[in-house]
Amino acid sequence: MRPFEPHCPTGPDWTLDWDATVRGLPWLAELDGVPQDPVHHAEGDVAVHTRMAAEALAADPAWRRLEPARRLRLFAAVLLHDVGKRDCTVVGDDGRVTAHGHSRRGELVARRLLWEAGVPAADREHVAALIRHHQLPFWALEREDLDRIVFASSLTTRNDDLAVLARADITGRICRDAERVLENIALFEEYCDDRGCLDTPRDFPSDHARFQYFRTPGRDPGHDAYDDTVCTVTVMSGLPGSGKDTWVAHHRPDLPVVALDDIRAELGIHPGENQGPVVAAARERVRVLLRAGTSLVWNATTLSRRSRDAVIGLAAAYRARVEIVAVETTPAELRRRNRDRPDTVPAAVVERMLRRWESPDLTEAHRVTRPGA
Repeated sequence: MRPFEPHCPTGPDWTLDWDATVRGLPWLAELDGVPQDPVHHAEGDVAVHTRMAAEALAADPAWRRLEPARRLRLFAAVLLHDVGKRDCTVVGDDGRVTAHGHSRRGELVARRLLWEAGVPAADREHVAALIRHHQLPFWALEREDLDRIVFASSLTTRNDDLAVLARADITGRICRDAERVLENIALFEEYCDDRGCLDTPRDFPSDHARFQYFRTPGRDPGHDAYDDTVCTVTVMSGLPGSGKDTWVAHHRPDLPVVALDDIRAELGIHPGENQGPVVAAARERVRVLLRAGTSLVWNATTLSRRSRDAVIGLAAAYRARVEIVAVETTPAELRRRNRDRPDTVPAAVVERMLRRWESPDLTEAHRVTRPGA
């Protein structure tokens, strides 16, 4: 977390020197002038709110009591929690300002910023998940599927950290419903504590029980699902040049590999062209192998949850276990490898991939590994 450590307040005075240090972070400058609806943010634009939320966090005794690593992750999260608003803010014809989807967009922006800054993957993903779920404690108690939501968030971040971030978010603004929202946050903490997922990941009877729970609406989280799997599908996930082929060669040398690059070459389709025929052919090869109960490797970028779910759904339908292997390297090494490949992926294509990069988590698979991260 080196990019944030020099700016993070420490005891005994916990001073946040915003103008001298924090304000100079380049992505924070892009929040200047991004409007917010005065009903919920009478304090001003996104930059003003971000400063107030950071000041509220620094003044929070609960945050100050945390160990330094957790304090630093939360400080990074509060600075980045509304970074998605720069892309999502819309002023309607009636003058109302909205930023629908800014939490999800903020997660994607933050993941890229932290990756480019060299932040370790564990810290990066914790912060990205905090941003993705930062509004959860505000409204969670209104949802009928609350268990599913808080269990999922507990597997990617800490729900008690979410509560700390949410308090800073609501305290660092001027609005009429702050007291009600603070009550909601307290109730969120109580609920998570009661459901065994406040300060630890939700425990499931087995990895197969967890996998089935998140794929089957209404399922009892305590049910120990019978494991009837007959084979394993290894789903690779990573940018072009991240080392997927090397990992497969070293760790799954005896398994059949369904590789989109190979099918692309067979069909004569360039990476920048429509990939529909490539994906369709790949899925049919997966079906053939799964019908025979054969373990296999899916070797493609599969950077988004949606793209992974397409093959994971096939695996589940044919009673296969699913492991996701998320491979990555540094930005500089990635550029070098891609430049040296005979089939260089265009920079514009890599850019589009980075914009939709969703890191895999344990709600998707029986197992998720991050070699070298």
